[in-house]
Amino acid sequence: MTTAVRPAGALPAPGVRWLPARLQSRAALLRLALASVVANVVIVVTGGAVRLTNSGLGCPTWPRCTDDSLTPTHKLGIHGTIEFTNRTLTYVLVIIAVATWLVAMARRQERTPATLAVLGIPAQAVVGGITVLTDLNPWLVGLHFLLSAAMIAVTFVLWWRLRIDPPAGPAQPAAAALAWVTAGVAAAVLVFGTIVTGAGPHAGDLDKGKVHRNGLDVSAMSQLHADAVMVLIGVTVGLLAVAYALRAAPAVRRSVGVLLGIELAQGAVGYTQYFLDVPPLLVGLHMLGACLVWVATLAVLMTMRGRSASTHDDHVFPPRGRWHARSGPTG
Repeated sequence: MTTAVRPAGALPAPGVRWLPARLQSRAALLRLALASVVANVVIVVTGGAVRLTNSGLGCPTWPRCTDDSLTPTHKLGIHGTIEFTNRTLTYVLVIIAVATWLVAMARRQERTPATLAVLGIPAQAVVGGITVLTDLNPWLVGLHFLLSAAMIAVTFVLWWRLRIDPPAGPAQPAAAALAWVTAGVAAAVLVFGTIVTGAGPHAGDLDKGKVHRNGLDVSAMSQLHADAVMVLIGVTVGLLAVAYALRAAPAVRRSVGVLLGIELAQGAVGYTQYFLDVPPLLVGLHMLGACLVWVATLAVLMTMRGRSASTHDDHVFPPRGRWHARSGPTG
C-alpha cells in the first residue's frame, strides 16, 4: 500500500476543493486575519474623519445616500463624497471578513472569532444607519465606536491565535489578575472617551438645529476621562513592576512596556488637544491612539495566557480520503 502525504497547508475536506490551494494555508489565514484588524482600525479613523470634517450627514439618509440616489449628487459637495467614501470602505471590510471566514471554515481553524467578525459587520452597518437617520445621536455615535472596538478585539484575538511565535509560558496568577484589571480600566477609558466626544464640539454636522450633544458638561466628563487615564497608567506601571518582580517571560514584560509607552503618548496627545481646544487633526490622532491602546492591551492579555500560537495546526485535521498521511487512500 502506498502512502500519500498531505501537502503542507492543503485541506483534506473534499467539499471545499474549489478553494485555491494558496488560500488553504495557515499563513494565508494569518494574513487575512491581520488585514481584518487593520481594516477595522482604518474604519474607526475614517469614521472619525467623517465626523471631524462635519460630513456626518453628507449622505442624509440610509442605506441610500439620498432618497433618490444611491451615490452622492453634486449638490451634496465634498461632505457627501467624504461620507459616501467611508460607507464604501465598509465593503472592503466585508470582503476581507468574508474571505477570512471562508478560509477559517475550510480549515476548521478559529471558526468562532472568524464568524463573530463577519456577523459584527451588519450589526455595525445597522447602528451606523440608525445613527444617520437620527441625525447623529451622540449616544449612537458612541455605540458605533464601541462596536468597532469589539470588532478590533475579535479580529485581534483571531490573528493572535494563528501566530506561530513560541509560547511565552503561563503568567503568574498575580500578574494575570492585574492584567485583567488593566484591561477593564482600558475599556472604561474608551467608554469615558466616547462620552466626552458626545459632549464635545465636534458633532459631525454644522446644522445646530439638527445635530445635538448629549447634554453632559464637557469639562466634567473630560476630567473623568483624564482621571481614568491616570488610573490606567498607574495600573500599567504596577503591572510592569509585578512582571519584573516575578521574573515573567520577556514577551510579557515587553508587551506591558509597549502598552505603557503607547498610553503615555496617547495621554500627551489627549492633554494637548484639550488645551488647544480640540483641533480636528489631533482628535483624529487621538482616535487612532485609542485603537492602539486597545490593541496593546489585548496583546498583554493574550501574552499572559501563556501561548501565542494556535493549537489548531495542520496536523489536527481528521484523516479523510486520499490525504490521510498514515493509511493512504481508502477503498
